[in-house]
Amino acid sequence: MTSTTHSALPGPGGPAPDKLAFTVPSGRRRVTPVRVGREFRRDRLLPQLIRKAVLDDEGQQCVQVRLSAKEAANPAARALLDTEAGTALQLNQLLGGTEYAALFPRIVGYELDTAEPYLLYDPPRGTPVARIHVMSATDQEIFTRDLMLALCLLEGQGLVPRGISPATVFWDGAKVQLWGLESVTRTGRPRRPWGRSPFCSPEQRRGEALADSRDAVWSAAQVLYQLVTGRAGPADRPPADLGEHRKLDQTLRDAFAPRAADRPTPAQVLDLVAPGAARRVRLAVPPDETRPHHEAFEEALRLKRQAPAARPRSGSGPGSADGEVLCPYCLETIRLDLTKLFVTDSRMQYQPLDLAGIKNPLRRTDIMRGAVQKCTADPEFPAHYIPVPYLTYGRPLTVAMVGQSSTGKSHLLAQMIAAITDGGLEPFGLKWQSVNPEQHARYVRDRVQPLRNGKVLDHTAALGMDDFAHFVESLLITDARGQVRPVAFFDLGGEDLVRTDAALRFLLGVDALVFVVDPALALPLPQLDHARERWGVEVNRDGDLAFGTVLDRLPKNGGYLDVPAAMVLGKADLLRFQPPVDRWLSRPPATSLDPELIREESRDLYGLLRRHAGQAWLRPFDAIRRCTLHIASATGGQEDHGRYPAGAGPRRVLEPLLALLAMHGLIQVPGGAEALAVGEAPALEAVPWEAAADAGEAEEPERFERAFERSDGSEEPEGSEGGEQQ
Repeated sequence: MTSTTHSALPGPGGPAPDKLAFTVPSGRRRVTPVRVGREFRRDRLLPQLIRKAVLDDEGQQCVQVRLSAKEAANPAARALLDTEAGTALQLNQLLGGTEYAALFPRIVGYELDTAEPYLLYDPPRGTPVARIHVMSATDQEIFTRDLMLALCLLEGQGLVPRGISPATVFWDGAKVQLWGLESVTRTGRPRRPWGRSPFCSPEQRRGEALADSRDAVWSAAQVLYQLVTGRAGPADRPPADLGEHRKLDQTLRDAFAPRAADRPTPAQVLDLVAPGAARRVRLAVPPDETRPHHEAFEEALRLKRQAPAARPRSGSGPGSADGEVLCPYCLETIRLDLTKLFVTDSRMQYQPLDLAGIKNPLRRTDIMRGAVQKCTADPEFPAHYIPVPYLTYGRPLTVAMVGQSSTGKSHLLAQMIAAITDGGLEPFGLKWQSVNPEQHARYVRDRVQPLRNGKVLDHTAALGMDDFAHFVESLLITDARGQVRPVAFFDLGGEDLVRTDAALRFLLGVDALVFVVDPALALPLPQLDHARERWGVEVNRDGDLAFGTVLDRLPKNGGYLDVPAAMVLGKADLLRFQPPVDRWLSRPPATSLDPELIREESRDLYGLLRRHAGQAWLRPFDAIRRCTLHIASATGGQEDHGRYPAGAGPRRVLEPLLALLAMHGLIQVPGGAEALAVGEAPALEAVPWEAAADAGEAEEPERFERAFERSDGSEEPEGSEGGEQQ
């Protein structure tokens, strides 16, 4: 839509109407001519513009709330519009068809991934109470009841409206309508200064502690005080003349308490005004349909806890005493050999490196860091080279991105690396350095910087028939104890991940997996239909083919695969208004790892996939013993003509990698790495006696086999590795 503004709402004979294409609350797309009226700013402190509009396909009158292209370039302004859209859609889904729907604006449609994003609403019902000078006692009672009904409904969804004021509360003589949904935050989030005095609570104005539903009770009380007295109340204490206004005093005296803990909840105030109303509100909200899926998640974790943990495989610790590590390509052991070193010349060709003439230790170290060693451990394997630092810090940790083509694996990995270079690991006591400066600089130049500048990355190039998988980036990660671990990332095209030849041999030695779920392929939700149409894809009820191929290729040890893994719902911005995605995607980046929160996010995403996608999409979680689930978006929005209109704004991209690092012991978490993925067993949870006996009997042949393996030197003695679990 253009930004043309008309001084008045034109009639059919006026200027040619613009075209609007937007998503309606059901998720379907609607395209219609539109005529718009004069534009003005809804609030001088906020970026949104507002104007009347008529949708000419049906003659429907509505209000458009939008951002200009200049304002939309500001991520904070877009975040406000996203918050408003998400809240309006959630309330529409929750209350549609009930008597309570009229308490909030009814959203008609939205278009957010564009240069000038906007929302469409039914026109407001009534007028802002800022324009009302006198309200009768009877109206005050109805007004209080409706406003507290609205706050109760928001509280039930864990939402706190911070912008309640005479400008955002509408009254038509019979019913309240609460606007200002861009101000909503979640209960328990850190307070940020918001609103105008005296309508924002004292704690909200100062930005102290955590948001509480009783913040909104203060705001509502101040609106009512102004309606009753015609003047604003004090900003930090009860009005001195409150006792002169009997109804207000009886109902809301405690609502003016300076501390949220001393105020009543919305439900408590509501029951004073309309006894039993709070209970009726709770009964009107649809029942929770996620419970059986959450119970299935907990049962799956219980079974994983009862399964015996696999013992660390050979070489899974920090490294062998003789300096041998596993080549990530041919999977043979290799150690540093100064006679096989190479460096690249100006034409990117490998040239032998002779260290004999380099006596300066600083220069020698610098050259070694950029050198590679030719691996000759497997003469049958194609020629391949390993960065020298990869060979000098013990066992490397290899991470593979898994998913079909166009699932967003490369975008997610690029934003993970970007988050690391921005210091995202520092709160966890980790430091990083590139393994090979030249390789790192090339990856940043070719992948990270273009994506950060809003460009859509090209698809990952497919391997040739005789080629093999190479890692695309590698870092040296130093943990809080000073131990250094090389971490290498593999990112293959989806067509290569379904190959069964030697190209994927590296998977036999991989240390961690990131399975990227494309919501357009997995979830048959109507709001994804437009994306599917754009990309020419369909829902696949059989799961991601690449997931199955990779899982089948991995060596199995016992009932579960024991390679740590993270499943990620990528492109989650497509579902940023869909519970539970909205709850997690709006959270700020993690600065500490809370196993309980990680388990909660895993449970929520498990429930979403199990309910809508089916068990096939959960195969990695079902097959792998230690597997966490995460919600992330590499770009924050969808592309338009090869670019992201607001730039690529990543959300929660580092959390999956942090979980993998914790499962490998690089980050210490409460309860240990094991508890992070499978949880701690409740006191009453125990393995049945019969199962324990069976496990003990089955262990004897395994002990014999391990002893036999050690006798020929193919395995290290039990207990020789460090404390890390693999």
